[in-house]
Formats: sequence, structure tokens, C-alpha cells
Amino acid sequence: MPATPSPRFPLTRLRRTRATPWSRRLVRETTLTTDDLIWPVFVTGADRNEPVASLPGVERLTVENAVYAATEAAELGIPAIALFPQTPNDRRTARAEEALNPDNLVNTATRRIKAAVPNIGVITDVALDPYTDHGHDGLMDGERILNDETVEVLRAQALVQAEAGSDMVAPSDMMDGRVNAIREELDKNGHHGVQIMAYAAKYASCYYGPFRDAVGSGAKLSGDKRTYQMDPANTDEALREVALDIREGADSVIVKPGLPYLDIVRRVKERFAVPTYAYQVSGEYAMLVHAAQAGAFDLDAVMLETLMCFKRAGCDGIWTYFAPQAARLIDGV
Repeated sequence: MPATPSPRFPLTRLRRTRATPWSRRLVRETTLTTDDLIWPVFVTGADRNEPVASLPGVERLTVENAVYAATEAAELGIPAIALFPQTPNDRRTARAEEALNPDNLVNTATRRIKAAVPNIGVITDVALDPYTDHGHDGLMDGERILNDETVEVLRAQALVQAEAGSDMVAPSDMMDGRVNAIREELDKNGHHGVQIMAYAAKYASCYYGPFRDAVGSGAKLSGDKRTYQMDPANTDEALREVALDIREGADSVIVKPGLPYLDIVRRVKERFAVPTYAYQVSGEYAMLVHAAQAGAFDLDAVMLETLMCFKRAGCDGIWTYFAPQAARLIDGV
């Protein structure tokens, strides 16, 4: 039923409720808290942290420093961190064998973090692009991405991550059927409590460039990812993708990128009412930082406004490289 119209001016003065801080707080519809933040962290096998040139303020962390980052996140009240590796070139292959190594960077960091900070959630990326020598998320036959063969590797990758202590696996590859295969594999091996957060609506976006630099796959990528990531022109297709992932056992879903795709977040949340997240991707982060450095606006203010927009659109949480900075501002630390 439509809302009853307010009386006309001057009986109604909407500025009355905006006039003071206490009143604005009382009528505020959307709240941003540290509980809404997931911190993506890059891990390197180098002996020191490495700055990511295209992501100002972001570094690839050694395993030891990833543990410190997890400790920092827990102290700030951030519920979870998400790990992404920069796999050394000599361990990248066409078949992505390093993804199944129980002692690869992600699995080693996961074990170390869970031992030191058991109450932080650790999310691990299930995809092959950090491990392939061609930069794609799947196995290839010539120029063709092999869906079903890739799913079998993803199934095994998710299992080794769970065995290392991952609390939540996040398949970001966009292969058909991978959520069902991963859920079956986890349950078959007793990992009933490991959650799946599916990248259900991941678009073939230009915004991923700095991330690919961070994990070392950008320079290796031949062609593009349009045969498996979604067309930015489509919205109904996103709903079909989300519906399939939920049926296959996803506990939550991600829309990626974030801010340019908040219409997708809104449609997903309204249609399915499942835990729905967005990834404020590397290009979004870099644009805000570079614009602030150029004097366009105050970074802290625009960061919090942008994160609030994610929440207002329906996000239950946001993956953001700003997580520690945002947590300090939100809680006044």
C-alpha cells in the first residue's frame, strides 16, 4: 500500500528532523558498523612486504605480516579477512597445480592466522588465475576455457583450503556448477561447517586492473574473461546466476564490482533475501585514493559515504581495502 502523503508546507518541514545531530541519528535509516567490513589481504612469499604500485597504500604482505594484519583486524572488530596470493612465477603452470598444494601461500597463511587469531574469520579465494601461467580462472584448450575440467580442480582446491582451516571458501571463477561440486566435496570430507560465499554476479569489468597487478596475473592474461564473467549490460542474467548458486548450496553471494553495480545488489537482495555482499574492487579503491590525492575531496569522508551507499543498496557487508581505516573512523579509534 502506498505511503500516505505528508501534509504540505508549511505544516510539514522536513528540515526539522535534519536540524540537529541527535535528531539525524534518531531518524537515520541505514547504519554502517565494523561488523559490515571484510578486509582483502594480499600475501607474498617474499621476505618483506611489497607495495602495489596501482593500489596506493596497499601492500602484499609476508605470511608473518598477514598474521599481524589478522590480529589488527580482530582488535578493530573486523569480522573477517580474505586472502589472495601472489604466486611466484616458477609455480604457475597451465594446469594450476600450485592451487592444490597444501603448503601454498594461502594455505600456509590460513594455518598461521587461525593458530594465532582463532576468532577471526578467514575467507579464501577459490579460482585458478593466481596459479595459471596464462592468467585465466580456468584450464584452457587453445583459446577455450574448459568449464567442467576446471570445476574438478576447484573442487579439490576448496578441499585443501578447508583442511588448512579456511572458514569460508569464495569461488570467484564463474564456472557453471562449481558451487554444487564444492559443497559436495566439502560435505563428503566432513567440512559441513565451512561456508561458501559465491561470487554469483561477477562482471567482466575494467575495474579489476590493480587487483590483477597485486596477484601477478595481469601481465600474463591473454585475451579477456568475457566468456565466463558477466556482460556489464545484463541484470536479469545476474538473478539467474544467483538463483543457481543458492540452489547449489551457497550460503551467501557477492556482486562484483561494487559501486557501479549497486542496482544489481538491490535486485538480488529484494528477490532472494539472502546474505548479500559487494566487493569494492581495486579500481574503485584506486579511483577514490587518486582523486583525494588530487584534491577532489576528503578521502575519509568520501570513503564512509561510499560504504554507506553499499549498505543503503542492501549489502549485508562490503569487501574493501579501506576496512582498517574505515573501522578506526567508525569507532573513533
